[in-house]
Amino acid sequence: MTDPFEIVPPEAIREGSATDAYFERTRATLEHAGKDPRVVAEVTADQFPTGEFEVFTGVRDVAALFEGRDLDVDALPDGRLFDGGPVMRIEGPYLEFAELETSLLGLLSQPSAFATAALEARLAAPDSLVLSFGARHVHPSIAATVERAALLAGFDGFSHVAAGELLDREASGTMPHALMFCFGEGNQDEAWRAFDEAVPEDVPRIALVDTFWDEVSESLFAAETLGDRLDGVRIDTTSSRRGDFRHIVREVRWELEARGYEDIDVFCSGGIDPDAMRELRDVADGFGVGSHVTDADPLDFSLDIVAIEGEPISKRGKLSGVKEVYRTADGGHHVALADGPAPEDAESLLEPLVRDGEVVREFDLEAASERCLEDAERVDFGDLAA
Repeated sequence: MTDPFEIVPPEAIREGSATDAYFERTRATLEHAGKDPRVVAEVTADQFPTGEFEVFTGVRDVAALFEGRDLDVDALPDGRLFDGGPVMRIEGPYLEFAELETSLLGLLSQPSAFATAALEARLAAPDSLVLSFGARHVHPSIAATVERAALLAGFDGFSHVAAGELLDREASGTMPHALMFCFGEGNQDEAWRAFDEAVPEDVPRIALVDTFWDEVSESLFAAETLGDRLDGVRIDTTSSRRGDFRHIVREVRWELEARGYEDIDVFCSGGIDPDAMRELRDVADGFGVGSHVTDADPLDFSLDIVAIEGEPISKRGKLSGVKEVYRTADGGHHVALADGPAPEDAESLLEPLVRDGEVVREFDLEAASERCLEDAERVDFGDLAA
């Protein structure tokens, strides 16, 4: 039976049929000619540093792609920030990976873009609770990719249940407007009470407070309804009706505190981006961020052969020869020929990933997240979110 969702299966990715057709024709041509040279290929976005750092991830999936193939692969660590030069180097017979290029680039380009955008959001409100609400904007088959990228960049949680099962994390979230509609206007208290009675105790009691009435009125109604059991309120006001959103949030907090509800958090969602987070971070306790992450343009990685049978080679506009990339003592990114001298006090960033087809690296999401955030500080990523 044909897959009703038309999802390319994992076995097609592993075997190489998830590829562009011209790679199949390349294999047929080289096999016909009896050619299979040993090459070094590099994956890059920019040839030289541009001053714009981005987050590298997806490497765990690439390791699985290359496992069992007669190849040696070096790559940046998961979560490392980079600025120009190779993020990955592959050495071996060309036909061992020719058809894998399409999947390889996809496994890196989109996750790295998600993680870079998520890091922008994380640093825009470093002391706030930040959750990923973006899974609804992508195909369900890559929901876990979005949520993992968000966690890597330092988000505190995410909303997607199936992604949580894959990542061994509990999904976060409380109630949508649909729940409020099912109880009807004037009966918001019944919805909040029913929620409080139905869900497990470890789920925060966050009441949605912008469905029928203004945000202040519903926030006070929620506080009166649940009392000490109310942990917070969520404001998801449609952008077309927001006006001065900061004023709305401040007014909600003021009126809650004026009536003795000082411990109720205010959580904002709905089209939240880093600019909004910077504007609201001193008056809101947390944010749900979705489209800012999922709308990120995939990083424009390309794979290029840079040496063939030990001799440098490249197409015009690309740099020939095997390269190394370094983090310099001042936090910069430096690209140099691998057989040349390293900058003084610099750290080489490419590390072994696969040797003779065996994956030689372990992957830990917590460690990758720490690396990402520490690197962001070291290189002043986005001037640390201004």
